[in-house]
Formats: sequence, C-alpha cells, structure tokens
Amino acid sequence: MLKRISEFFVSLVQKYLPNPFILAILLTLVVAVFAIIGAGATPMEVIDYWGLGLWDLHAFTMQMILLLIFGYALAISRPGDAVIKKLCSIPNTKTQAIMMTNLIAFACAYLNWGFGLIAGALIAKNMAKMHYGKKIHFPLIVAAAYSGNIVRGPSTSIPLVIATPGHFLEDSIGLIPVMETLYSPWNIFITVFIVVTVPILYSRLVPKDDEAIELKPEDIEDDAPAKETKPKNQMVVAERLENASILSYIIGIAGLVYLFTWFATQGFELNLNIVIMIFLVLGIIAHGTPIAYVRAIQNSMRTGAGIALQFPIYAGIMGIMANSGLAEMITNFFIAISTPNTFNLFSFWSAGILNIFIPSGGGQWAIQGPIMLPAAEALGVDPARTAMAIAWGDSWTNQIQPFWALPLLAIANLSIRDIMGYCAMVLIWAGVFFSIAFYII
Repeated sequence: MLKRISEFFVSLVQKYLPNPFILAILLTLVVAVFAIIGAGATPMEVIDYWGLGLWDLHAFTMQMILLLIFGYALAISRPGDAVIKKLCSIPNTKTQAIMMTNLIAFACAYLNWGFGLIAGALIAKNMAKMHYGKKIHFPLIVAAAYSGNIVRGPSTSIPLVIATPGHFLEDSIGLIPVMETLYSPWNIFITVFIVVTVPILYSRLVPKDDEAIELKPEDIEDDAPAKETKPKNQMVVAERLENASILSYIIGIAGLVYLFTWFATQGFELNLNIVIMIFLVLGIIAHGTPIAYVRAIQNSMRTGAGIALQFPIYAGIMGIMANSGLAEMITNFFIAISTPNTFNLFSFWSAGILNIFIPSGGGQWAIQGPIMLPAAEALGVDPARTAMAIAWGDSWTNQIQPFWALPLLAIANLSIRDIMGYCAMVLIWAGVFFSIAFYII
C-alpha cells in the first residue's frame, strides 16, 4: 500500500512540479497576489517589498555556497573518499543501504543542519556508486539523505536564541534553557521516534529490481581531480610553489589551532561558519598541495549554481511576506482559532505553512516569535513547547520545499521531481505524528 501511495506522489510531481526556479517565481506571484488582496498592499508596494528583500540573504547565500563547495572538495580528497567508502561498505543489501544513508543523514543533521545536507548527499551518491548493480533506486536513496534534515538538533536556531541573554523576546518570556526545549523528555521522545521510524518508512518504499533507476553511468566516474604527474625536477619555480605541501600544512595547521581554541573557549558551538571552516581547513590538508585543492574547488564550484540563482528569489518572497503583514495575518489567524489545548498544534501548522514561503528558520522566527510566544503566555501555554512546535513546523515542510534540497540535488545531479514524491511520504507520516504529539503536549 505504501508503495502504491508513493508511486502516486512520484507520478504526480513528475507531471506537475516544475524546475525549482520556476516554482520560486510562481510562489512569488502567489504571495504578491495575496499581499495585494489579503493584506491591502498596492502593486507598487509589493514590488518595493520584493526588491528590498531580494538582498537580505546575500550573506547566507554565500555561506551555503561555501559550505557546499568546501564540503564537496573535502569529500573527493583521498582521506575523505576513504572514510565515505568505509561507511558505504557496511550495508549488504539495497534496503540496508537506503536505511543507513537516512540514519547517517539524521546523525549529521542533528549535529549541524548544514553538515547534514552535504554529508547526506555525499553518502547517498557514494553508496549508490559502491553498490552499483544491486538495483539501488538512486532517487529514493537521495530522498532518504534529504529527509535526514527534518531532525532538530543543537544547531536549531529557535531554542538557541531564546536561551541566549539579550534575545529580542527576553523582556516578555525571559530566558528558556535548552533543557526545557531541545533536551526536554518530550522533545527527545519526538526526536527518537522520527529517527527510528523514517528509515523504516523508506525501507517500505524500495521498488522492485525492474523498476529501480540506478546512478547514471557518467556519474560513476571518480570525482577526484587529476594529480600533477610532472616530476619535480622538471617544474619551474611557480609549479614547485603550487605543489609545495608545506604551504598547505602551514595554513591548515593555523586553521586547526584556531578551531581548537574556539572549541576550548566556546564549548561545542558548531555554527555554520565553524562548519565551513572545518571543511576548508581539513580539505586543504587532505589534498596535500595548494594546486590540488584549487582543482578540487574548481571541480566543486559547479554545484553552487542553483543556490546562487534561487536564494535571492526566496529572499524577495520573504520581503513581501514580512513587510506586507501577510505572515503576521496568517499567524494571527491561527491564534484567533486556538484554545489552550490546540495552541501548540496550530503553532506547528502555521509554522509549516509559513515555511513554504519563508524557508529560513531565523527569518520565520523573527516574524512568528513576537506574536506566538506572548500569545502562549496569555493562554497559559508553556512558551518552551510553543517554540519547539514552531521549530518542528519549520523543518516539517522542508520535505516539499526545494530551497534546502538545492545543495543535495547539485551533488546528486538530480532534479527536484526525482525525489519529491518520496519526501511527500515523509511529510505525511511526520505531519500526522507531529500533530498528535503537539496536541497531546
């Protein structure tokens, strides 16, 4: 039955889901119409909101591109490739390979969501390469890697923000320690349930051998750039500098010293910039020479095109949603129909809906937080649970939001249509569970 349902969704998205860039344009038009009709903005105001918002994600866009190319460059180094191959050699069957890919993606995303996106994609691709011939359905294993990003871990912005002195809601809700949000018994139960059941769900979606679409033959070729073969005694001075391992080790060791100092003074603070730096430093050392790393980066740069093109469009959508008051209207609607028993459930649903148009946890929280948490206190609802309901709602609809899938799809060389049908199954399964959980708690 699950296979038939997943086949229906796969067929549906293959027919009707456009390229992510087209989808972003269509979402822009939908939001613009609702802002004009629902929020009373004029067409010129909507254009202004869009134009102003267009540039709000520039820093984040660059972070995601660097995360992608540095992570990819590390993976195609000899040490990185060896680690990945060791992990990929563990499963014996195609079902085990898909389940293990999903579990590794969960583990990496729990540590840091950005790390999870890249690591999951690399594991999925290499798992399919190493087990080529076993009829591993490549779109399914890539979807399994992407679904790991549904988990909420120590890098989740919302619980970290409200636990930090000086956050913008401190006057109304005070500080809420992570022991009441991320590490509360009920949230740990939610996390464990998702991590245990989603791999099982994917094991039930594995197609028959004659229906499997394996990795494309051209993608089986080694991604590693060619090594310099010219003997050193034939190199000119410039070439010797390019191949001087000492230069890589000097900059690499300096980076390691900085990272050691960071973790010694900040604790396990694994923010996005630190993850990028880890990839950069380890990649420089792993490739051995400066020119080898340059070639690896050149090989990796092609994977960042989708992010560079589409993230500004979503920033424009966010600008319309925030400045027109449309996001606030959606949030207030759910508050208006809430009771103390349903408030966290509606908080989860409203966050899931807004995430389609504002696929940024920080941006979404800046809009919803000041409205939802004071309302929770007024209704006598625990604000810690409301905050996590919003955080889980934000991750829930990522399963059908192409924004976060772009890095993974670039590495896998697939389109969003290839994986979205399977991710929709996770959306349904997780949505039912989350809804029950947040109604009960």
